[in-house]
Amino acid sequence: MAETMMQSSLRLDDERLPLLGIAAWSGTGKTTLLESLLPRLRQRDLKVAVIKHAHHAFDVDQPGKDSHRLRQAGATPMLVASRARMAMMMETPDQEDADLATLIECLRPLAPDLVLVEGFKAWPLPKLELHREALGKPLMAWEDPWIRAVASNTELALPRDVETLDLDDIEALTDWIAAWPGRWSRMRTPRPMETQP
Repeated sequence: MAETMMQSSLRLDDERLPLLGIAAWSGTGKTTLLESLLPRLRQRDLKVAVIKHAHHAFDVDQPGKDSHRLRQAGATPMLVASRARMAMMMETPDQEDADLATLIECLRPLAPDLVLVEGFKAWPLPKLELHREALGKPLMAWEDPWIRAVASNTELALPRDVETLDLDDIEALTDWIAAWPGRWSRMRTPRPMETQP
């Protein structure tokens, strides 16, 4: 129930902030693929933000540093900045999981051309599924009406309104993702569900 309430706050009505989830089972290569895609998207003058879900506690700060000491003392959030970069750290002990809607709102003022969301599989937003047959995991597209395309390294039977992409063709994947902001206004609702043959 709490997850449904959290997800209902996700705004898909802003045409200026295209969102695309990258959904896959662990071990499929989401991060490796994004590492290849991001420089290519940058070469096309697209400013792409990425939100990555972490399944465990993590810390980007270092104990003993001023920012760590101030965060431990209660600063919420703690924003540290230099000429080269900035980082915001905030404790969220009362949350069961990260709130994607809040994270997207943090990015909105930065006006990226596209926000890629790695993880957050259960959230209602359009997604590109990555599928590797060798993992032996089921295809998500039959269960998730938000999946708009599947990139795979094998031929698959897919729902009618789901596009097929070659997981090993980085240029075709770059083309498809680069075109996503132009398709965003038509893709902000789930597709009709159908049963698997």
